[in-house]
Amino acid sequence: MANSSSNKIVVPEAKAAMEKFKMEAANEVGVNLKQGYNGDLTSREAGSVGGQMVKKMIESYENSIK
Repeated sequence: MANSSSNKIVVPEAKAAMEKFKMEAANEVGVNLKQGYNGDLTSREAGSVGGQMVKKMIESYENSIK
């Protein structure tokens, strides 16, 4: 059974917006991301960025339904 990655961006135009969003989230939690490869991040740093992104998405959704 073929397994496709679930983290592919379906709309190519969204890639730049997602990169900007990721950079903003990283800046907010004090993680220094660079353009391109960031494999030198610790698991804690990468998790902090992802967690901040989810937090901001939830806040945005909650504000949109009020």
